[in-house]
Amino acid sequence: MARPSLLLMTAAASALAVVANASTIASTATQSNAPKTRLGSSIEQDMTQRDAEAARRKRGLDLREQATKAAQARLQADLEARQKETEVAAAPGAPGPAEPAEAQFDELARIYQAMKPKAAAVVFEQLDMEVQMKVAQRMRERSTALVMAAMTPKGAAALSMALARKSARLAAAAPPQQMAAKRQGK
Repeated sequence: MARPSLLLMTAAASALAVVANASTIASTATQSNAPKTRLGSSIEQDMTQRDAEAARRKRGLDLREQATKAAQARLQADLEARQKETEVAAAPGAPGPAEPAEAQFDELARIYQAMKPKAAAVVFEQLDMEVQMKVAQRMRERSTALVMAAMTPKGAAALSMALARKSARLAAAAPPQQMAAKRQGK
């Protein structure tokens, strides 16, 4: 009997491999068209949920990043504004020590506005007239009116007169300045 040649045996093996590969490809193609199993559906659903959760986290992180950038910009603007204020205050001829006192009057005005008018009037009348006047000028008109209504008639009249004198002085000082400005403009 004749022995088969090596070339013939390799040709047979390669033909067998081609047939095996073709059947494997055909079987995977039919499996993708096959209905999904419960396990496959569950895995696919979990992957979809994971992707959706990752997208939500990414959106949340993007929003936080935007909020952080906006806050950082606000802080930077506030810092620059404060630096400009300190530069203006440090400039020669700028009213330096008077500014903290003015801030105290603003704070007192906020405090008296927050109080009930009757309670504020009792304390307000005990203050020096200059302090009463500066605080009343910084308060809202409605709050000042309620506090003055709760004051004694004598105290309310004194405060009204002081406020009227202050506004009369301001009105008397304004026209000469306006006239000087008109002369310079010509």
